[in-house]
Amino acid sequence: MSHPSAPRTPASRRRWLRPVLVLAFVVVPLVEIWAILQVGQLVGPWWTIALLVLDSMVGAWLIKREGGRAWKALRDALHGGRMPAKEIADGALILIAGTLMLSPGFVLDLVGLLLLLPVTRPVARRILTRFFERRLVVGTTFGPGLGGPFGPGNGRRPGAGPEGPVVRGDVVD
Repeated sequence: MSHPSAPRTPASRRRWLRPVLVLAFVVVPLVEIWAILQVGQLVGPWWTIALLVLDSMVGAWLIKREGGRAWKALRDALHGGRMPAKEIADGALILIAGTLMLSPGFVLDLVGLLLLLPVTRPVARRILTRFFERRLVVGTTFGPGLGGPFGPGNGRRPGAGPEGPVVRGDVVD
């Protein structure tokens, strides 16, 4: 195993990609087909098709409603002069939920519904925020051996002297 402060290679950063792709393109469709077949055996083929269509229609309506709310919240945050981090995360979750709910199947629709509902979205937002914080914080360094508060290293900040270069410039209001 490599040292925690050692730079990560592109291959080591993408080690998770192959299992995610297998999950997305092999396991999820098989689970969706199994779930559709189970529902079909329970209620019959025509009711299953009707449920899938109704599910997509309800999903589209929810996406429109929640997307409109997220857009209004984003505009309000921008007009209020504050950083719209929560609103951007909500918009991303609604976009992901919409993609999941418009695809045929029951399992992904359930996941999309959990991302879409205002009651469960804060949990998904926290997970999304932690994921991106880890991805952004781990990859940020100030140079060889320097990490500061955002990366591996000894915690020193670059500045004048041997720690780093001096950048000259003017402050513009």
